[in-house]
Amino acid sequence: MKNLAIFDLDNTLINTDSDHTWPQYLMKKGLVDVEYTEAQNEKFYQDYRNGCLNIDEFLKFHLAPLKEYSMEQLAEMHREFMAEFITPNITPMQRMLVDSHKNAGDELLVISSTNEFIITPICHAFGIENVIGTQLEIGSDGRYTGNYYGTPSLKEGKITRLNEWLAARGETLDSYDKVYFYSDSKNDLPLLRHVNEPVAVNPDAELLAEAQEKGWPVLNFK
Repeated sequence: MKNLAIFDLDNTLINTDSDHTWPQYLMKKGLVDVEYTEAQNEKFYQDYRNGCLNIDEFLKFHLAPLKEYSMEQLAEMHREFMAEFITPNITPMQRMLVDSHKNAGDELLVISSTNEFIITPICHAFGIENVIGTQLEIGSDGRYTGNYYGTPSLKEGKITRLNEWLAARGETLDSYDKVYFYSDSKNDLPLLRHVNEPVAVNPDAELLAEAQEKGWPVLNFK
């Protein structure tokens, strides 16, 4: 029976938060108002870390710049962003973790609350093709509208999106022998408690406490 290895992305497979660093890239390029963007970016990041993020307010802020550019422009911007902000924050151990599951023949999946535009190329750099992130609406002009659709993959939303993904494949969690989930955040405790092989990676204090209490493995890539 096959295994399923699920990974969070931010501060798990990469030692940074791509949702937080994308606005930093935009500020550095002079593409957004620096004072406003920096203040909002830090507010929402702290809200996420504190477990009280208003996902609708955050996505309204975070997705607005995307509608200003064509898909071709965004693809080039993402290449620059990834080279400067993401790739330097991937360690050999993180690549080895993914490769160990790949070499074992496990199905690989990333579930992240970050939107699919940001995370998909990062996941592909790990050789992971199955990617679940917050889904972005595309208008009739072929550009992002600044809106999202479906269930945001945050907290319990990750379980909802996982079940949707499995159902589309004609599967359930019972289709797999072991279901791993690797994450750094207390926001992911609902899904960590839902699988049979939870693993804490670079855990925050609340996740570390539960991992220690329940005897979950703990990895540190920082």
